Amino acid sequence: MILASVVFALTLLMVILQPKNIQIGTSAVIGAIVALLLGIVTFDDVKVVTEIVWDATLAFIGIIILSMVLDEIGFFEWCALKMAKLSHGSGLKMFIYSIVLGAFVSALFANDGAALILTPILLAKMRILQLNIKTIVAFLLAGGFISDSASLPFVFSNLTNIVTANYFDIGFVEYLMNMWLPYVVSVIVSIVFLYLFLHKDIPKQVDIRLLKEPKSAIKNEKLFKLSWMFLAVLLVGYFIGDAYDLPVSLFALGGGLTFLMIAKQFKVIKAQKIIREAPWQVVWFSIGLYIVVYGLKNAGLTEYITVVLKYLNGQNETVAIIGTGFISAFLSAIMNNMPTVMVMDIALQNISNEALAYANIIGCNLGPKMTPFGSLATLLWLHVLAKKGVEISFLQYSKFGLLITPPVLLLVLLAL
Repeated sequence: MILASVVFALTLLMVILQPKNIQIGTSAVIGAIVALLLGIVTFDDVKVVTEIVWDATLAFIGIIILSMVLDEIGFFEWCALKMAKLSHGSGLKMFIYSIVLGAFVSALFANDGAALILTPILLAKMRILQLNIKTIVAFLLAGGFISDSASLPFVFSNLTNIVTANYFDIGFVEYLMNMWLPYVVSVIVSIVFLYLFLHKDIPKQVDIRLLKEPKSAIKNEKLFKLSWMFLAVLLVGYFIGDAYDLPVSLFALGGGLTFLMIAKQFKVIKAQKIIREAPWQVVWFSIGLYIVVYGLKNAGLTEYITVVLKYLNGQNETVAIIGTGFISAFLSAIMNNMPTVMVMDIALQNISNEALAYANIIGCNLGPKMTPFGSLATLLWLHVLAKKGVEISFLQYSKFGLLITPPVLLLVLLAL
């Protein structure tokens, strides 16, 4: 247990700190190789882990490719400008609309897509609006929070969703039917608590005349209109795929590559550039980190957690769901939600209560917001902001996350 924990801790530390610019996937693979050499995991374990994560990882890559193409044609910039114009200069409306936009993007394009693509666009628009740094940080904190808290409704909205849905054989429609209400509650409750926490930094009025018209962001109007139809068809495809028990990645990756080819025909994007810049490191990150985590399972960590979860399951349903959700949340905040979701899934395997699988997802999606290193989306978000000249300190972020996350998490778990 000690050896497995040390290897995991050092791997996670390398992922977070990225010493000498070693990328996250490389760090995870190094950790996996060390775990193999030390006998913490076996090659059979590697095969098991790959079977668990391949669908989630390929689906994520597909969603990001689709998001990158849409970003290139001006889709998200149009959405951001439209949101700003609809506020009619009201700071409060703009704040709420930006959160709603973040919830929409996170649901359809995954939390990491929202962090990677929407954040730079919103930051650029706020600078054009000449907002002060406190206001900019308030909007960014709200956007960063909603990217994870709203990644609940669809199986493909978060890597943790796909991993857990596949692990417990939860279908696309079944998942949606159980998670649409927690998603709606999460968005509404997030708006309320984000406003209560950040309202002092939200201006009463904003001069939206400084922004260009939304239509000017569109590079090809015909392709832009086609993109809405394509997204609708793709969503229908997920439902059809569920009926035939097809993997999510077939539609997510297939859809992303198909739209890439369509956009290439319109000559508004460079397909090779998109493929080259896609986050392929996430593939190695997912497989490598999960192999390291599997070492914790082999060392007996999941057995200890199973004992606690069985006790909770012996109580009433509300106690079981809230307890499971908060255990997932705190583990995610401490050791990142990617390893947490696997550890918890394994621990829940022999507990016949599917509601706890959903509670685990909610805890792993919201819990990471308590610390800067709780999720890959937050790490990417902070990295994007740092490159754009906006520094949010560990203390500043943690104070915000620890105050706002627990009450939102509690209400979303109650909705479940």
